[in-house]
Amino acid sequence: MVSTEAYGTWPSPIDAALTAAQDGRPEFVGTVGDEVWWTEPRPAEGGRRALVRRRADGTTGSVLPAPWNPRSRVIEYGGTPWAGAPREEGGPLVVFVHFPDQRLYAWAPDGPDEPWPLTPVSDVGGGLRWVDPQVRPECGEVWCVLEEFTGEAPTDVRRVIAAVPLDGSAAADRGAVRELTDDRNRFVTGPRLSRDGRRVAWIAWDHPRMPWDGTLVKTAEVTPDGTFTGTRTLAGGPDESVVQVEWDRDGSLLLVSDTAGWWELHRIGPDAAAGPAVRLCPARDEEFGGALWRIGLRWFQVLDNGLVAVVHGRGTTALGVLDPETGELVDAVGSWTAWAETLAVQDTRVIGIAASPHTSYEVVELDTATGHTRTVGAAHRDAVDPAYHPEPVVRTFSGPGGREIHAHVYPPRHPDRTGPEGERPPYVIWAHGGPTGRTPLVLDLEIAYFTSRGIGVAEVDYGGSTGYGRAYRERLRGQWGVVDVEDCAAVALGLADEGSADRDRLAIRGGSAGGWTTAASLTQNDVYACGAISYPILDLEGWATGETHDFESQYLESLVGPYAEVPERYRDRSPVNRTDRLTTPFLLLQGLDDPICPPVQCERFLAAIEGRGIPHAYLSFAGEGHGFRRADTVQRALEAELSLYAQTFGFERPDVPRLELKK
Repeated sequence: MVSTEAYGTWPSPIDAALTAAQDGRPEFVGTVGDEVWWTEPRPAEGGRRALVRRRADGTTGSVLPAPWNPRSRVIEYGGTPWAGAPREEGGPLVVFVHFPDQRLYAWAPDGPDEPWPLTPVSDVGGGLRWVDPQVRPECGEVWCVLEEFTGEAPTDVRRVIAAVPLDGSAAADRGAVRELTDDRNRFVTGPRLSRDGRRVAWIAWDHPRMPWDGTLVKTAEVTPDGTFTGTRTLAGGPDESVVQVEWDRDGSLLLVSDTAGWWELHRIGPDAAAGPAVRLCPARDEEFGGALWRIGLRWFQVLDNGLVAVVHGRGTTALGVLDPETGELVDAVGSWTAWAETLAVQDTRVIGIAASPHTSYEVVELDTATGHTRTVGAAHRDAVDPAYHPEPVVRTFSGPGGREIHAHVYPPRHPDRTGPEGERPPYVIWAHGGPTGRTPLVLDLEIAYFTSRGIGVAEVDYGGSTGYGRAYRERLRGQWGVVDVEDCAAVALGLADEGSADRDRLAIRGGSAGGWTTAASLTQNDVYACGAISYPILDLEGWATGETHDFESQYLESLVGPYAEVPERYRDRSPVNRTDRLTTPFLLLQGLDDPICPPVQCERFLAAIEGRGIPHAYLSFAGEGHGFRRADTVQRALEAELSLYAQTFGFERPDVPRLELKK
């Protein structure tokens, strides 16, 4: 029987401990011979990641025991941290980046030995880091991206493609590493070798552009001794974002480019000196790629039969199989609405990682010969009765000037509770990170944690988000702190105006760039009653002048404008300089080991509100970086956020510790 209780007070079996235990998702799927491998989160083990192996007989198990942690820090966001290759004897060989020291290690998991280091340690700045390895056992090397710090500043760094001996001879000698490219380009992706081994391709870009602004496709000939020669630029430019390249069987180069306004799949023939790139699929106003936040992401893969597996969509994503000769695209059967930017192929099979509003991310296999799909790893299991899962509604709201704003709205949902007649529920606006990011349409127990208690959630793909074409993405150019704030407010007020949400009980939350949007919103308008701000940017001037890592150190040049030309814009928009307009309670959450949005930004913001009587709490977490990975951290943060809402919106939550709000 359904009973009536005030929104926000509903009992729920989805507690913070359960939510934290389910945090994270599998990533970086690949094949090693006839096996499928990927990484998985382990929140209860200090947030490490495990390398998981599915053998040909279907048995699955972890490859690397604790404390091994395959995760790269190149450009701080990392990328593909492992690669494997079959061997004639002794089982497969795997190469991986170990997170604590960032060294490359090799291991034969079926042999008796422990992993052995392939690269040395450097005590200069952030040291030596590696990502996107390609194992080449035939020449006794692994090719990958090397990130080398040359000084103590976060921008004292160079990146090249390098070859590392598999015999471990470089473990104590940096000189044994062969550099295959120069460092004229500040950023590079890992190399992609043609099937005949004679050519190689990679992507490069330079400050102040980000990879979703403009990149270059580089190619070179590979000599018999494994060096690159005749390097040239084949495609790309300052206003064209190419995010992936792969060689086809005939020697042509396939690439994902947004030259026509959407990331689409193109081909450059094997005899083309430089383009033109030909579109392989008729224009669909859909994305076949995304923002290159990490090195080694794959939105497409070429099968041996010439078909191309693609992740594509507008807002939501699907796995499709494209016939490049006819342009015909057939989607895999299934309910998945979000496919991660990682694909692998094996004979006629495609392996990816996907989720839906009713399932968490799992490893999925599509057999293109039969059209059959099945889950082969990290299978979803309902942690609670699905009746407590939120039901999303895909919405388009109207913003300033009538512009479209895309959002996923999750109303409160409970099998045994409803709100009192005439009462409208509180709602929390979620601002995603990036800001060049997006919100996938998937089951998220963090959302269920709130909706099952009677608090609605609305995830906003504000202007600047990916998934809707380049024009939508570039709405934020020069307008960060304006368009994102306006779009989030338009969704919040739209829900209130239509009667779905309580106008007096609106909140906003976000992390990283979403933390910026949250703080900027609280210091610009009176839409929200409170906010939860996680690992944010709060001071644009500080962030633009040495307080962040190299990858994003000039990101604000496009998001805000050239600092040398518009310094007042940096000062005026920064929440740290607008605290006189802040009147609502807030929660501030920060990892103390965060190199991207360092704690000094939070400390400066707290100093600016000192003595102003604004109720707030600051929780910092040792051992956490940019984004929380440890189960105890996630649990504490969620409980604190719920307590903030309870105190602000006026209901009791005895199931969580009361958050102390200071003034």
